[in-house]
Amino acid sequence: MKKIFLSLISLFIFASIEVSACPICGCGVGGFYIGLLPSYKSQFIGVRYMYSNYETHLKDEPSEFSFDHYHQLEVYGGVTLGKWQLLGFIPYHINHQVTDDGIMNRNGIGDITLLANYNLWQSNKLTKNNTSVSQGLWLGAGIKLPTGKYAVNFKDSVNDNLDELLGDVNSQMGTGSTDIILNAMYNISFGKAGINTTANYKINTSNNSHFRYGDRFSFNSFAYYQLSAGKKINLAPNIGLLYQYTLQNALSDDKVNETGGYVLATSAGVDVNFKKITIGTNVQLPVAQNYAHGQTVEKVGGLVHVTYTF
Repeated sequence: MKKIFLSLISLFIFASIEVSACPICGCGVGGFYIGLLPSYKSQFIGVRYMYSNYETHLKDEPSEFSFDHYHQLEVYGGVTLGKWQLLGFIPYHINHQVTDDGIMNRNGIGDITLLANYNLWQSNKLTKNNTSVSQGLWLGAGIKLPTGKYAVNFKDSVNDNLDELLGDVNSQMGTGSTDIILNAMYNISFGKAGINTTANYKINTSNNSHFRYGDRFSFNSFAYYQLSAGKKINLAPNIGLLYQYTLQNALSDDKVNETGGYVLATSAGVDVNFKKITIGTNVQLPVAQNYAHGQTVEKVGGLVHVTYTF
């Protein structure tokens, strides 16, 4: 069977969710997203651009609003060593927020993530009509390092600026904490068609300001089909569902109101492969969500990527 070239998609929502933030919901910098990984024998490296945006309108204060646009450039790569798969993600954030208080722009290197997966089970068979059926289960864990700038200091806060600081944590380049990621991936292909499913849980710790971003559970599943567009060009259109649930943020072990929530989104995209290079894009549309009791709404997001496998 030919190589299945699938690339990291994103939050999306999950990628987009990962690069997103809002003043009150707390669904911002503390996230993590893997997405669809390319099929490769030894290693791969790539660059992807992700975009997402949120709108916030406070029900009790209609004059207070926020329009948040989050861009992320990320270098990512992976290498296979026997049954082990090692992955790395280096993000660069570009945040633009328009609020009733003015305009804010921030950019910089984010938190680097390292992940190791183990191929627990692999099966490759041929059916009676010579259709190749391949399955694989990967389990792993990783760490997110506090390499991004975090400049919120709650130790010197007073009551009249506490709310401002709580909103500011979502637009930081990093979380200021070292966090743990648990991951599971399952792949199954039937000839030219296949399904990729990923689930991960991110355990966040408190930073030096005694602030803790809420833990996150993410689940996504994508179906794809390979098409030939010539002797050397293959297309892989894909559709998927993405779900993320975020627990409340906490300051000194006290839960922060109006944070946490969930989002369910659909995704559609296509990857174009030419020899060892894959170029892909996708769009993600939220279909159900609840952040800050409906005061914050996530809009359409998406990504573009270029991946080189070797």
